[in-house]
Amino acid sequence: MIAAVAFYVFAAILIASAAMVVSARNPVHAVLFLILAFFNASALFVLAGAEFLAMILIIVYVGAVAVLFLFVVMMLDINFSALREGVQRYAPVGAAVGLVLLIELGFVLGGWKFADGAQSLRFAPNAANVSNTAQLGRLIYTDYILLFQTSGLVLLVAMIGAIVLTLRDRGGLGTHASRRQDIATQIARMPQDTLVMLHVPTGGPTGAYLKPLKVEPAEIIEHNTHAPHEAAHGEH
Repeated sequence: MIAAVAFYVFAAILIASAAMVVSARNPVHAVLFLILAFFNASALFVLAGAEFLAMILIIVYVGAVAVLFLFVVMMLDINFSALREGVQRYAPVGAAVGLVLLIELGFVLGGWKFADGAQSLRFAPNAANVSNTAQLGRLIYTDYILLFQTSGLVLLVAMIGAIVLTLRDRGGLGTHASRRQDIATQIARMPQDTLVMLHVPTGGPTGAYLKPLKVEPAEIIEHNTHAPHEAAHGEH
């Protein structure tokens, strides 16, 4: 009785939080409702006896994915009012696509049939002296190891493709040029190759006299020569 009541409570909160994820106007609130949905889904996994999946859902999705979403939404300076300007223009197209998906889901659910004995095996007890985590590991890494490795390769290809599509080699000079590291040059660099010590008079501004090594010696001498005069004029 208590398990049934807990199931309906967690399921109701899960459905409500999932609806708020879609309908919330503030993206930060949407991510917070998503975290709430993850917690309630993990509670349902615990009730179903899948404690390993519940912990993975909290550790991976709540602790990494959802927090990453929250950081990205909070750090990016997004003009949400500008993003909503074209909502009414594309609303009919979005409604048509949603209607087609709803009809397809109706066909799928209408033809759904449970296998014989599935109801009795749904909450079947675990084998003796074998935990749920061990059974799941045997299924993934023994029975379906090929499919598991294939899915990992698909995700790897998708990650590489996303990096290639978003990486842009900006040519040219200045701030718009691509900056690439030369590790060997950085390691072999000595302080005297990049820094130069200038004589700065007492009481004067120091920012104007900090020069890199590539500055011509004549310019350095000129700054050191005129520095006292500039400081004197500043005092007057």
